Amino acid sequence: MDQSENNSNDKKKQIILRISPKLWNELAAWAEDDFRSINGQIEYLLTECVRQRRGKRLEKNDPEDSGE
Repeated sequence: MDQSENNSNDKKKQIILRISPKLWNELAAWAEDDFRSINGQIEYLLTECVRQRRGKRLEKNDPEDSGE
């Protein structure tokens, strides 16, 4: 892999996101409360959701919790 391919994998990906005006306003208010940009707030929320999902998956696979 050459240097340009490596650098492109390290950059944040850009996406187009369509959301309702009501949701936009809620996110904007929440972002302001947390001193974040709206983009930063969305990224934060998505990151937290992924962490929670990973944690639940790990809990499901834990043999101590399943009574085995």
